[in-house]
Amino acid sequence: MRIIFHIDVNSAYLSWTAVEQLKNGAGMDIRTIPAIIGGDQKSRHGIVLAKSISAKKYGIRTGEPVANAFRKCPNLHMEAPDHEMYHKHSRELMAFLRSYTPDIEQVSVDECYMDFTEIADRFTSPVEGANEIKDEVYKRFGFTVNVGISSRKVLAKMASDFEKPNKVHTLFDYEIKKKMWPLKVDDLFMVGKSSSKKLHELNINTVEDLAKADIN
Repeated sequence: MRIIFHIDVNSAYLSWTAVEQLKNGAGMDIRTIPAIIGGDQKSRHGIVLAKSISAKKYGIRTGEPVANAFRKCPNLHMEAPDHEMYHKHSRELMAFLRSYTPDIEQVSVDECYMDFTEIADRFTSPVEGANEIKDEVYKRFGFTVNVGISSRKVLAKMASDFEKPNKVHTLFDYEIKKKMWPLKVDDLFMVGKSSSKKLHELNINTVEDLAKADIN
């Protein structure tokens, strides 16, 4: 059986910004306060590119206008994006992951798939290997990742989106009913707002509802 990891940096743009600030002597870690990475601070134009856990508690969502985010949390802290810096951290992370195996498929600046199959015998279990990688990333670089484990990419991706941050989750075929069926249908990978709305109109609210739906 193949073992696939999906490795995803937790709130990458915000985490990498925080790491850089702390390196340069900042007295505050913006990951611990309501904070976002967004557009122009003065005009409050642009969209939210990343958010802290505290910002999420105010209902702030990635992709919404910055102006909306400030209406939800007037004391919100915002930093401008720095894509050159993000790519530097991304390159360092991917180089580290390739020290385990060259079987890395990078799918964005902050996430990749790792085919763990050929190196699985180095560890007592895939979970042990994933935890080692997760912990070493934090030790070396100062930011956290989630690792999803499965035999298929799509399930590994779903698993990495379970509870965050700094977690390892499995989602094998035999775990689908237990771990996926209770989820909101909105949480399914590639289900957007339009699809979600249509599903709810059909009274399909959970993954279990969808799995049991009569397609005829």
